[in-house]
Amino acid sequence: MSNESKNPLKEIIQPFIDFAKVPKVLWGVNISYMIEGMVYFGMLTFLVIYFNDYVGVNDKIAGWMVGAFTGGITLSMLFLGSVSDKIGIRKALLLAMISMFIGRVIFTSGPYAFKWGGGTHSMLFFISLLGLLFVVIGYGMYQPSAYSAVKEFTDEKTSAMGYAVLYAVMNLGGFLPAIVSPPIRHWYKNLVINKLKSAGVHINPEIHYGIPGVFWFYVICTFIGIIVLLIFVNKKTIQMALEEKKRKDLEKGKTLEEIKKEEESKKPRKRTFMEYLKEHPLRDKRFAFFIFILIPVQTLFAHNWLTLPPYVDRALGPIGKSYLETFVNLNPILIFVLTPLVAAITAKKDILKMMILGTFVMSLPTFLLAIGPYISTFLAYIIIMSVGEAMWQPRFLQYAAEIAPPGRTGEYMGVAQFPWFLTKIVTSLYSGWFLMKFCPENGPKHTQTMWFIYGLIAVSSPVFLLLAKNWLRKGMKDKSPATATN
Repeated sequence: MSNESKNPLKEIIQPFIDFAKVPKVLWGVNISYMIEGMVYFGMLTFLVIYFNDYVGVNDKIAGWMVGAFTGGITLSMLFLGSVSDKIGIRKALLLAMISMFIGRVIFTSGPYAFKWGGGTHSMLFFISLLGLLFVVIGYGMYQPSAYSAVKEFTDEKTSAMGYAVLYAVMNLGGFLPAIVSPPIRHWYKNLVINKLKSAGVHINPEIHYGIPGVFWFYVICTFIGIIVLLIFVNKKTIQMALEEKKRKDLEKGKTLEEIKKEEESKKPRKRTFMEYLKEHPLRDKRFAFFIFILIPVQTLFAHNWLTLPPYVDRALGPIGKSYLETFVNLNPILIFVLTPLVAAITAKKDILKMMILGTFVMSLPTFLLAIGPYISTFLAYIIIMSVGEAMWQPRFLQYAAEIAPPGRTGEYMGVAQFPWFLTKIVTSLYSGWFLMKFCPENGPKHTQTMWFIYGLIAVSSPVFLLLAKNWLRKGMKDKSPATATN
């Protein structure tokens, strides 16, 4: 037995040491991804409330709008995910960030230019949709490009940690609104209220007037994200990374001719439409089943922004209302801490076992919320659910990226996200109705029933994965990036 196998602590620490040596360009992608995680989740936290209080629509329509936005992002990945394969990672990332910056400027400017509360026929409604459309287009290129960068600039020793770190820094960004958003929101709300009072205008201080101030902060952060890409992800850093990778390949015994053939194979080839359909990833029945069966457990992700903000605001009392961002964004900071640690501990574990166990751990704590709207059960749900997410979600993203043929990583990442698009759309169709019936803004609340139903939905994913594991394993044996069965 080797010394490494006798030293579990070293096995946990070594992946972190290896990843610390990745090229500068990848750190630039990670920093950009962290900033974008903060902006995306920070704005998403308030979208339902924004459409309620500013645009003037009910919970059902607000849920539809947010579902269309988040679902549109995933759908756009299906069509725009291959952009990085065609024009290069650097250009795709910059184009994506510029599109998102323009969209957020348009969206955030809406309340200043148009009258509030006109509903679905108002100019504010349509200008909000226009702004979100630019964000949808940008994000469709951004995430697949970021994962393509991980595949391009890591090797077999650092790839698992590379995917985990990218997922983790996004969630670190997703937690930052819990720190930066409340003071900005309260400052801006008081500023607006005081100005209106001095002008003799009566105002209800309970309405979330601080939201535009927070949105403007995120517009500035998006611009900073563009600057980060220009500094860290440029022709020079990319060339340095590629040369370093070539040097490592030579040290492993590869010839220059073999390296050149690999580089040529990464260039996307032109295909006819019929060839595209013939080679489409969804033609693999096991792969299609594998990604679509995750829809039920993924509804819990969608509830993070469709259901949790109104639930915390309405059901957890004054503490929940005052610290809404903190409660809603606990999951991202837990994922930031847990994901690299879990990745290091389970790097050699079988991917299917991790998917089954992780989805069980993620879905079962939903039934804790069925006990009642208590802060203690809410915190227990968030903690246990986050452990489960850290176990399976990065492994799934790694699997989708690693099985992609050379030059088609962005395409495969986009296709793998298609069920996520369906999840967002389907969940948004009923989440507003459930809020109105079981957790209305005014009137009696029966949140236990709502969460019990949501728990039954979520737990069906690991149950079906468990039932189909032998069939799935036959098709994954040669494709899985983690083939060990220990």
